Amino acid sequence: MKKITLIVTLALLAITQLSFAGISYHIKLKIPDANDTMVYLLHYYGKGRPTIFKLDSARFDKSGNAEFKSSDPEFVGGIYIMLLSKRTADFEFLLNKGDDMSITANISKLPDGVKFKNSPENERFEEYIGFLKDYSAGQEQLKKDLEKAKTTADTTAVRNKSMAQAKKLTDYRRNYIKNNPGTLLAGIFGGMEVPEIPEGTHYLEDGVTKDSTFAYHYYKSHFWDGFSFQDDRMIYTPLYDQKLEEYFSKLVVPVPDSVEHEADMILHKAKGTKDVFHYSLWWLTRYAENSKIMGMDEVFVYLVENYYMKGDAFWLKSDELSKYLDRAQKIAPNVIGNIAPEVNLPNVFTQKEESLLNSKGKYTVVVFYSPSCGHCQHELPQLDSVYNAVLKAKGVRIFTVATEGEATAITDFLKKNKLEDWTNTWNPDHTSDYHSKYDVYSTPTIYLLDEKKIIRGKRLDHSNIVGLVEMLDKKGKEKPASSKTK
Repeated sequence: MKKITLIVTLALLAITQLSFAGISYHIKLKIPDANDTMVYLLHYYGKGRPTIFKLDSARFDKSGNAEFKSSDPEFVGGIYIMLLSKRTADFEFLLNKGDDMSITANISKLPDGVKFKNSPENERFEEYIGFLKDYSAGQEQLKKDLEKAKTTADTTAVRNKSMAQAKKLTDYRRNYIKNNPGTLLAGIFGGMEVPEIPEGTHYLEDGVTKDSTFAYHYYKSHFWDGFSFQDDRMIYTPLYDQKLEEYFSKLVVPVPDSVEHEADMILHKAKGTKDVFHYSLWWLTRYAENSKIMGMDEVFVYLVENYYMKGDAFWLKSDELSKYLDRAQKIAPNVIGNIAPEVNLPNVFTQKEESLLNSKGKYTVVVFYSPSCGHCQHELPQLDSVYNAVLKAKGVRIFTVATEGEATAITDFLKKNKLEDWTNTWNPDHTSDYHSKYDVYSTPTIYLLDEKKIIRGKRLDHSNIVGLVEMLDKKGKEKPASSKTK
């Protein structure tokens, strides 16, 4: 009988172990004063608060016990949030795949006083939170000391103390990374690392000329040193979006070639991951598509052609992918640097066919407008003022396309605003495909072409055309001079 009991016990133990072997997480939560209410398990995804997402929910029983358990194979872990019902209180903790832990807390003390069982990393996380509280208290005291400082020596002493405290915080994180490699918190600390510029004077390769850009180049080249691109858990923390924003807005030169190069670098580092690659490509695409900087649509086309069209956007359904491909196809012909697509349309006054590519002028401003569009009614007269005051003398000509309206409505608008000096066309038979060629989805849409009809600017208005023309003129004058020196 004892043998049978032993066998049964071992079998039950094996079944229990197997049942937990496949879990993604198992959390037993006890908060006695939260009885018979809901609690939610939330997570970050790239961004910090308030951008958080619900993963799971449970209800406390009458004794304040709640339980979360999942076998989701896609779960990877990260910084998670326990949010009590009605958003009365919450606390953050670390969660890894396969964690089986118990948590106890008291509502009145949250987010303090949280205790963990069977989770050494969360115990270390709580120690770090305690360290941070002491650090913050010290910094607040130093702020008060700085306000009381009366002499330069007093100010210097306070700042030295502040730097010493900051070094302790940095050392704390670096020591943790060294002693706990591969852990979630070590990855988080690595992602928070800020490059420290080496002190001293730095020189160019000749050893004589001071390198005034050393700090920038050093900071940029070491910006990503501590971030774990191959660890999908990093996306379930509030770190990555902030780092991408800083890198591309402050460190990357905002021109297509530079952005494309840096995008390739990021995506290469994230290659092979699920969440880091997904978030990286999504963020870079959105950055290029929504950028207010002229020419960034070229980056959008580049990403679609080199990643989306090659199957790298694995999370998209076919209809979702088609939207990206269609958008890139519309943008591609009118990317800055390309020869402008031809537009052949009749002149609204003479009915003579006008060719955009055969129009004369050192520069050509192409305007797609509607006479009934309120923005157009405001923009075109202002453009004409700039044209007569500056642009006409610089060899600029204006070629317009009325996107809608009857001939009378169009000519009345042009005469009323004294715009007859321009080349004004319309599309009476609705046969021209200028909408797709020039990505005209709103009016007015304004382009600038050079003498060779190469697109030099797009999505312009009366306020920035003169500056762009003057910049192009300046570049044109510099080229002959530089070629002579060669």
